[in-house]
Amino acid sequence: MLFDSHAHIDDEKFDNDRDQVVARALENGITGIINVGACMASSARSIALTQKYENIYAAVGIHPHDAKDASEEDYEQLAQWTKLHKVVAIGEIGLDYYYDLSPREVQRAVFIRQLDVARQTGVPFIIHDRDAHGEILDILKKEAKGAPGVLHCFSGSLEMAREVLKMGLYISIAGPITFKNAAKLPEIAATVPLDRLLVETDSPYLTPHPHRGKRNEPAYVKLVAQQVADLRGIELSVLAKANRENIRSLFKI
Repeated sequence: MLFDSHAHIDDEKFDNDRDQVVARALENGITGIINVGACMASSARSIALTQKYENIYAAVGIHPHDAKDASEEDYEQLAQWTKLHKVVAIGEIGLDYYYDLSPREVQRAVFIRQLDVARQTGVPFIIHDRDAHGEILDILKKEAKGAPGVLHCFSGSLEMAREVLKMGLYISIAGPITFKNAAKLPEIAATVPLDRLLVETDSPYLTPHPHRGKRNEPAYVKLVAQQVADLRGIELSVLAKANRENIRSLFKI
């Protein structure tokens, strides 16, 4: 009864076997998948997936990589999409100072505008944060007070995690928790309150051990969840139940 809270199976890497990927997820006890948009086109594809597959839900948003292409019409479209039954969040949005594919000032402006869309429409947000921890926190404190959301594939410090939790936000753990060089992540995964913790694959990226180096897929969220459960000293079933309740609470699924 697990739920993959963040995947991108609209990606072309799944074009040849998408039906089989979704079927494998179900066979492995993955009862739901949130397919997350990264640009307007992928957001539209995510919505299309919700119409084809009963267990797929969508988030719509503009990734910081694509912030340079955002327009006023896009924000209006995102707001309209949130009215659809299976669109459950604005995301993924945020800052990426590792690749810097869009100018940083543009990333910040587009991030703030999309936080406003989430707040105005009443849906949660899904945050992408790479090498921008301080600015992410600053913007969230100023622009998202009281609004629900999750930091996906969390890569910040334990101190940042505590700040995020103070804001009432959720933290999502992905495949890197299974890597030998996971560093600070195991401590975070072990100490975040169970009612604020999500698991994800970020498929087709960040494939967990022992499949690292291959394409990731939602069925592998079970490996992430098992590692988190082991770190916390609890049964997988306990983590899975909490994860499902958190999905229901945050995304209203």
